[in-house]
Amino acid sequence: MSSFRKIQVQQLSANFRQATAIVDSVLRDPKPKEVVIKNYWVGINASDINFTAGKYLVGVNPPFDAGFESVGKVVQVGSEVQNISVGDNVATTGFGAFAEYLYVPELRAAKVPELSSRMVPLLVSGLTASLALEQVGNMKSNQTVLVTAAAGGTGCFAVQLAKLAGNHVIGTCSSESKAALLRSLGCDRVINYKNEDLAQVLASEYPKGIDIVYESVGGSFYDTCVNNLAVKGKLIVIGMISSYQDQSAWNSQGGGNPMIAMKLLAKSASVSGFFLNHFLEHAPRHLLHLGQLVSSGKLVSVVDEKHFQGLEQVPDAIDYMYTGGNEGKVVVQLASQEELAKL
Repeated sequence: MSSFRKIQVQQLSANFRQATAIVDSVLRDPKPKEVVIKNYWVGINASDINFTAGKYLVGVNPPFDAGFESVGKVVQVGSEVQNISVGDNVATTGFGAFAEYLYVPELRAAKVPELSSRMVPLLVSGLTASLALEQVGNMKSNQTVLVTAAAGGTGCFAVQLAKLAGNHVIGTCSSESKAALLRSLGCDRVINYKNEDLAQVLASEYPKGIDIVYESVGGSFYDTCVNNLAVKGKLIVIGMISSYQDQSAWNSQGGGNPMIAMKLLAKSASVSGFFLNHFLEHAPRHLLHLGQLVSSGKLVSVVDEKHFQGLEQVPDAIDYMYTGGNEGKVVVQLASQEELAKL
């Protein structure tokens, strides 16, 4: 085989289907410090459409490659590669992951204990939860932690990591099946916001407020979370998924309440943003720890059960995630069933 396929952004748009096309790319030998990975699975993220809209590579015009994370097997290494070998199972995160083969610097390829779909969520979703709670939230034990969109890819990790740290964990979700999932992950209080009013529950059941909020929804959720922070509480904004499809997240000033700043001041509370790329120096340590927790059974890497196959179904997978129906990480399988059967 002399070529492979990848998804390329050809016009800037938050509509992934309109923005992208599958194109052929020439297979070449790796550069001295590169490894070549045959991708078996790729991960879907809410921010995939922010990327196609040009929000993460400001000033760069199409064409450029799409996708953030993949898991696969090393098929070739450059002459100066030292710690990765042909046949190693690896995970990688970075721009351009929606491809059948991937060329990455050795430092961006992390060995994983197994070649399976459950390794995919450890990358963007797992690392975001682990790094945000440690580096921005400064999470301790015996705290009250609220996770919004808790049954999503990164929310499932945030719930479990907060619980493993010895905290009381509250999770929001939109269905009873998601509520059951969260309870199975150890969530102490599940709030199905379709049936219960989040603000009322927090005010009545947690009058002292929330110590750490792991927030990824935005809009009215953001305001409610700020209103219910404890003294010295911390709100970590890892996303605003409710405002991605219409791109209003990039045109607003956060929550709509003009008194937000005074409410924070009155409690000595804080709101901090988290973007994974700013904390990548800590990623190898956290990825190794997450992999060990999964392999030991202490952490569940939740992969949504809906099956997507091939690059052609990446847009379908993104659309599915935005329906809000997924439980855990949405992944797309690139390897054939025959290849998986040989593992």
